[in-house]
Amino acid sequence: MDMSITNKTALVTGSTRGIGKAIAIELAREGVHVYINGRNEEEVERTVQEIKSQFPATSPQNATADIADKKQREALLEKYPQVDIVVNNTGIYEIMSYEDINDEVWERTIQTNVLAANALCKFYLPKMLDNGYGRILFIASEEAIMPSGQMPQYAVTKSMLLSLSKSLSKLTAGKEVTVNSILPGPTLSENVHHIINHLYGDEDIPFAEKEKRFMTTNLPQSEIQRFIRPSEIGRLAAFVCSPDASAFKGSPIRMDGGMVPTIF
Repeated sequence: MDMSITNKTALVTGSTRGIGKAIAIELAREGVHVYINGRNEEEVERTVQEIKSQFPATSPQNATADIADKKQREALLEKYPQVDIVVNNTGIYEIMSYEDINDEVWERTIQTNVLAANALCKFYLPKMLDNGYGRILFIASEEAIMPSGQMPQYAVTKSMLLSLSKSLSKLTAGKEVTVNSILPGPTLSENVHHIINHLYGDEDIPFAEKEKRFMTTNLPQSEIQRFIRPSEIGRLAAFVCSPDASAFKGSPIRMDGGMVPTIF
């Protein structure tokens, strides 16, 4: 499917692994020149070369920076002052009881998951409006609308992103600029894959069987009874960034595998 975004440019934060990398790959598949972001220079450059090898017609770029660090973020914005697409994917999470979440954890989580993304929006959105085209996409979570209680600090920030997305979308009226959010459910990132293998490390069974057992025991409310693949989210993200998705405005787009039991 040609999504008509060939030769667009996209900054995808946290794109050296997991959902972020999958989004970068799917955008590159559509001919987008992706700017790969992460804190580790070697990982970023390795991902750049991987995408360049896979999609030689594109020109992926190294966008190494800790976007939660103001100086590094400003250097990144100076290096890439114009982009057509911004995917705010970077996020930190940790399972913690509410009693153990001190002010430092709250501040670090909000800074990384919300304020850093907001700073990118504040810089790029006016340029998109002036240029007459742009896509801003937040990667939220089902935790934004259905907090599990296992990581309140994370759930709060993901809810904040939905509110920010809607507020920013109000500024795009009459423009071919959109601001939206995708809410993935449990996803098979590299870290999750490792955890599942470790849990059943003493059993000689295929990964598919390990995954099935884990879902049955731990996530029975999932209707797909498997982890969502990052590539699935990547394809959805590429579509949302295309001209065909112009009618999505401030929308929280659920891809939760049926985890959320409500109609809305």
